[in-house]
Amino acid sequence: MITDLLLDRPWLSPAALVLLVVLGPVLGRWLVDRPRLAWALTGVSLLPVAVLTLLPVDRELFARCTVQFAFPTPGRVELMANVVLFVAPLLLAGVATRRPLLALAAGTAGSAALEAVQAAVPGIGRSCDTGDWWCNTLGALVGAALAWAALRSARRGQPDSDGPLRSMARS
Repeated sequence: MITDLLLDRPWLSPAALVLLVVLGPVLGRWLVDRPRLAWALTGVSLLPVAVLTLLPVDRELFARCTVQFAFPTPGRVELMANVVLFVAPLLLAGVATRRPLLALAAGTAGSAALEAVQAAVPGIGRSCDTGDWWCNTLGALVGAALAWAALRSARRGQPDSDGPLRSMARS
C-alpha cells in the first residue's frame, strides 16, 4: 500500500527529506528548551516506524533475510523512504537528550532490532533486509546531524553568563 503510493509519487520521499533538512534545525532549536514536548514528539514520530515495520502484512515470504547494501536514490523509492523514516525520530530524540550521538547509536540499534524481529517472527509477513537497516541508519545519521545543528544554534543564541561585562570589555 505505502509502496504503491510512493511508486506513483516518487517525489514524495525526497521532498519530505528536503523539508526535514530545511525545517528540522529550526524546529529542533525551538524544542531545545521544551524537552518534554521533544520527548512527546519523539514518541509520536516513532508510531509510523512501528506501523510500517511491524504491522503484519498478508504476503508470502520467499526469504527471511536478505543481505544487500544499496545506496538510496530518489528513484529507489523504498530505500529513500527507509532513510526518511528515521530522520524525524532521531532529530527529536537528539534534541530531547541533548546527545545526538547517543540518539544515533540508539537509532542504529533500534533499526537492527526491528530487522531482527522481522526475521524472528515470520508470521508478520515481513522479511529482514540489511539494506533497510543501512538506509534507516543513514536517516538516523541525518537526524542526528540536524539535532546537532539545532543544539549548536541554540547554544550560539544564548547570552554568555557574563554577557554585558564581556561586551563592555570588547569595546
